[in-house]
Amino acid sequence: MLDMAGRRPSGVFVLHTAYLLCGISLCLPVAKVPDYEVDGGRDLDIFDINEAAGLDLVEGDIVLDERQTRNSIIGDEYRWPKTIPYYMEEDLEINAKGVILKAFEQYRLKTCIDFKPWSGEANYISIFKGSGCFSSVGNRHVGKQRLSIGTNCDRIATIEHEFLHALGFWHEQSRADRDDYVNIMWDRISDGKEHNFNTYDDSTSSSLGVAYDYGSMMHYSKNAFRNGTEPTIVTKIPAFSEVIGQRMEFSDSDLLKLHRLYNCTQGSTFLDSCDFERENVCGMVQGQEDMADWVRVTKADGGPDTDYSNVGKCTGSGYFMHFNASAASVGDAAVLESRLLYPKRGYQCLQFFYYHSAGANAALRIHVREYDEANPDGKVRLVKIIEGPPAEQWQLHHVSLDVKTKFRVVFQGTKEASGPSTGGLSLDDINLSENTCPEFIWRVKNFSQVMESTAANTSIFSPPFTSKEGYTFQMELYPSGKAGYPGELSAYAHLVSREGDTGQTWPCPWKQMTMTLMDQHPHIQKRMSNQRSVTTDPGMKATGSDRYFWDDPRLVGVEVTHTDGSKYFRGPGAGTAVYLTHLRAKSRDFIKGGDAIFLLTMEDVSHLTAVQPLPSTTQQPATSGPPEICLNVQCLNDGVCVEDEGTAACRCLVGDDWWFYGNSCQYKGSTMDKTTLALASSLSVLGAMLVITVVSVICMKKKYKRRSAVSSVVMGNMSATQKP
Repeated sequence: MLDMAGRRPSGVFVLHTAYLLCGISLCLPVAKVPDYEVDGGRDLDIFDINEAAGLDLVEGDIVLDERQTRNSIIGDEYRWPKTIPYYMEEDLEINAKGVILKAFEQYRLKTCIDFKPWSGEANYISIFKGSGCFSSVGNRHVGKQRLSIGTNCDRIATIEHEFLHALGFWHEQSRADRDDYVNIMWDRISDGKEHNFNTYDDSTSSSLGVAYDYGSMMHYSKNAFRNGTEPTIVTKIPAFSEVIGQRMEFSDSDLLKLHRLYNCTQGSTFLDSCDFERENVCGMVQGQEDMADWVRVTKADGGPDTDYSNVGKCTGSGYFMHFNASAASVGDAAVLESRLLYPKRGYQCLQFFYYHSAGANAALRIHVREYDEANPDGKVRLVKIIEGPPAEQWQLHHVSLDVKTKFRVVFQGTKEASGPSTGGLSLDDINLSENTCPEFIWRVKNFSQVMESTAANTSIFSPPFTSKEGYTFQMELYPSGKAGYPGELSAYAHLVSREGDTGQTWPCPWKQMTMTLMDQHPHIQKRMSNQRSVTTDPGMKATGSDRYFWDDPRLVGVEVTHTDGSKYFRGPGAGTAVYLTHLRAKSRDFIKGGDAIFLLTMEDVSHLTAVQPLPSTTQQPATSGPPEICLNVQCLNDGVCVEDEGTAACRCLVGDDWWFYGNSCQYKGSTMDKTTLALASSLSVLGAMLVITVVSVICMKKKYKRRSAVSSVVMGNMSATQKP
């Protein structure tokens, strides 16, 4: 529950519909400074961003180098090592840098791919702020391989998409079997953009034995490169029309292909996940000296009536672990220990769903059992006690760990005191990874109803949450979108301050606030959560004002009254009117049991303002690959733009018996054309010779006839003069 005195909240806040739709005079005061749209209020796909920037790249966001043809990606030599060196150029936006690091964390969690700052390796990825979002495909072995994260490219899915290109992947709809699954509406494609819809056979791009994936992060959206209002891609299964083009997270097939290409067996930072659907309970073991047990059940007296994995889907079909506190004696404990785990990073996040129906006389303790030479049987260390009154729902919890040796996680349910109790403690959907935990949880109850019943341009707010640096913020959500954005969720982050607040620096410097709508899939590696981040820039001015946007809310914000009567100041919001469509929000497990869960964090990213140091053993990287001068030049038919004496020139593709030519490689020639031309030339010469011969014969005949006529006249005259 929120502590309005400024203390750190417990992390979980359940919001009821009646509270959400509170009086507008309290919820929506008139702001002194207008909100800021980080993407201009437009839902721009990668291809829209690049087209608006005047870029004309292969398939919209792929850069080909001078040596590359489309079939050159097939081969192990174009793979990167599993740990990829990177260098963040100084021109990158700070928010983009923070989101890039978040994208790296998703790669580590879900794949065997890792990233490390460049330390002199021969080949590395240089991330810079170009005119749009683009990358080469595969490891081009050019030394410095550039990948652009430009303006409006700082969404985590966009960054993951471009790095999938760099890892060796083309777009999903360029597969050889594309036409079995979608129809390309060629008459709806903008002139000159048809080449973006080419397909390539198995010698060009391998599907790695994975079925066509409508949900791939690498699939074009239905409106890609359209010339009007009608879609250019129509799915043969209509239900997938709104699925293609998702920019939330890796799909299962994206991950499967990446695992096969790089021979991954497990995520780099993933440790364990368990939904208790199998009888072996994921290798967990019962404590040997406890007086009670955790039991695998489908329902429990006193609640819950269903597990969390399948809540709202298949009642009674799923399993969870339950400690029956009502049947236990005071002091009895049930201990459940995870399998042995081997950490690499020294910090972990334990996430689980917890149902407490045992009354105030029972508690859950989280321990770790750590093994080392001095403690071969393990030493148990208490990490956290989860107490509180019963709650008639499954609740999400995060526990931060800091284990550096082999260990087990220990769940201990204990009956603390006597008293009435008809239920117990229950656990489900446990996940453990070597990542930092989200700081705060905002649970919106009956979210489906909230989306349907809330009027457009009407917002709701999370409680104010205070970060470890002492800054307070909250999330604003428009369940039915801002005005002009029907069918959308709109989301904004606001700074908050109270009278008497001290210790903060204003304008607020370089704090990144991330708003994540959690995909509540039981397995953390299969989640496709939707997140957006905004970062406070202390030098940013409000639109049309000399005020600093991220200044103290007591100066640039408005005073609001909480439902408990307390007052605080809320600054202007920064975010997006197109956070997520209702159609996508209703897909997957964004809404479970009717509720939505938002994970909120505020992190200090001031260290990202410093320039990434260059390796001491290498020179400053020189630009490699396609020059900037070529980014606005279109070379058709797989031609490649190069810089030639300071100007852009297309180098055209040449085959054994064919070639392209022209300023843009727009014409095609072949040896057959040359043979035909030679034959035509020979025939022309022969024809001309025949004409000349015929004309010559006719002229000679005419000349002979004239001479014959003249001779006859002369002879006649001579005869006449000779007569007596």
